[in-house]
Amino acid sequence: MREETIDPELTADERRLLEDLLHDENDDFSAAGLQRRNFLKQVMAAGGGVLALQLAGENNLLAQAVPASPSAVPPGTINTVKLSLKVNGVVRSLTLDSRMTLLDALREKLALTGAKKGCDHGQCGACTVLVDGQRVLSCLTLAAGCEAKSVTTIEGLAKSGKLHPVQASFLKNDGFQCGYCTPGQICSAVALLKEAKNGEASYVTKDLRTKGPVQLSPEEIRERMSGNICRCGAYPNIVAAIREVHEGKDAAQAWSFVEQTNHSS
Repeated sequence: MREETIDPELTADERRLLEDLLHDENDDFSAAGLQRRNFLKQVMAAGGGVLALQLAGENNLLAQAVPASPSAVPPGTINTVKLSLKVNGVVRSLTLDSRMTLLDALREKLALTGAKKGCDHGQCGACTVLVDGQRVLSCLTLAAGCEAKSVTTIEGLAKSGKLHPVQASFLKNDGFQCGYCTPGQICSAVALLKEAKNGEASYVTKDLRTKGPVQLSPEEIRERMSGNICRCGAYPNIVAAIREVHEGKDAAQAWSFVEQTNHSS
């Protein structure tokens, strides 16, 4: 009987789908005959009902997962963690999403916007900060993993109003243009100098048997800074700035301000 009452325009697959959805409980639909457009309406309605039931079940599971006490976690969140870390010498306590990166925590929770979000994939180095003295890519570092650690950003390098030697050398040697990558460049350079002082070798270090500090040639500096990208192309000046601090000798200044002269009429 069903084969005769269903519109012959429906294909065999459409008929089987319709029968599966109706489950023989809506014979009155078939008795009235179904045009193709009515068939589509019924499929959409039935599918929407199934989706609604699925969503209702998921919402019930979520409701069971959220603690009953509203004070347990901030409204609308289920993955918060509490952590304490020292940022630029000051202990900070935070409550945040367990998936939040250190970069987002610094920028959004602590308003420390020096570290930049460039690629957000750990490829450009603009987000570089120091964690316990080691340079890290903060966009790939979970804030929750920095519990009880010391974080230093570009804002924390200057002391008592005096620039860090690397900062001063970047200014002197014109180690930046647009400045977007500069915080990451400087933090990376500070760590680089410490690594060389501790005798840590790089890919281009020629003699690995020699103990003690590594002399930073331009090749060494370029290799060790290769993770920090400067789209403006200020690399020669960046290398000069780092080398000047490493050697402790004043390099020839690469540029100077135009002196303003008052001309009497």
